[in-house]
Amino acid sequence: MSSNATTTTQAATRLYPWLFVALWSTGFIGAKYGLPDAEPLTFLTLRYALVLFLMGAIVLWSRAPWPPRGRAWGHIAVSGLLVHGLYLGGVFTAIGHGLPAGITALVVGLQPLLTALGAGLFLGERVRRSQWLGLALGLLGVGLVLAHKVAAGHSSAALLQMLLPAILALLGITAGTLYQKRFCPGFDLRTGSLIQFLPCLLLTGLAAWLGGETLHVRWSGAFVFALGWLVLVLSLGAVSLLNVLIRQGSAIHVASLFYLVPPTTAVFAWALFGETLTGLALLGMAITVFGVWLARR
Repeated sequence: MSSNATTTTQAATRLYPWLFVALWSTGFIGAKYGLPDAEPLTFLTLRYALVLFLMGAIVLWSRAPWPPRGRAWGHIAVSGLLVHGLYLGGVFTAIGHGLPAGITALVVGLQPLLTALGAGLFLGERVRRSQWLGLALGLLGVGLVLAHKVAAGHSSAALLQMLLPAILALLGITAGTLYQKRFCPGFDLRTGSLIQFLPCLLLTGLAAWLGGETLHVRWSGAFVFALGWLVLVLSLGAVSLLNVLIRQGSAIHVASLFYLVPPTTAVFAWALFGETLTGLALLGMAITVFGVWLARR
């Protein structure tokens, strides 16, 4: 490979984290568009089914290789259930039950701290003081960005009930990142996606049916757009980038990126829905960016 090609590849690789943040942040926007027309788990079941159909076609066309051993299949499936099934199920259920997307993002924004703790305990990654400081600053920044979004008018019991699915989402994405880093060091992104999303489809569809959802969908223009965006851009694009980042970097580095998701989501909400950003939110964004830089240095 020539030096110019190598330089171009390295530059593209450096852009992966920021492209991932931009794409992943649109997930909350897609939920805002689509959830009024479908119940949370029904929405996710449709999303998983379309992802499997499209990725299956890609696998057949490209003749992508499958994992060599049955144990590898099991590890990839478990990581998918945690990173996608539990995380997305919790996020969509929380928003669908009335928890504001900003507060949901704030809860999930605790992931880097939990991942840093888990990486030290289970992966043997050394967490430097500067990384702990960066992670703490990131949490502070996220709190400032979303401080004005804290729900008002809800009782403590009602708010706790809405928060529980978001807490499950936080535990799912944290455990999934650590699990995939330890047990799934490398797999083909095409066949791996099939193995990850198939159990998500089965269990989410079963949960929707047993949970009493009507399975009714109103096929409005907004819903079709949201479903298409979440399938093509999030499940195929952003998830592939996430798998690449987990493979290439430490668990702490990958987790620190999630601090940038709530501020970026706030920017998208301002641009698309006219939600205003206060001076406190702008200060929080600056602190978050600095904290992520410190944790990833």
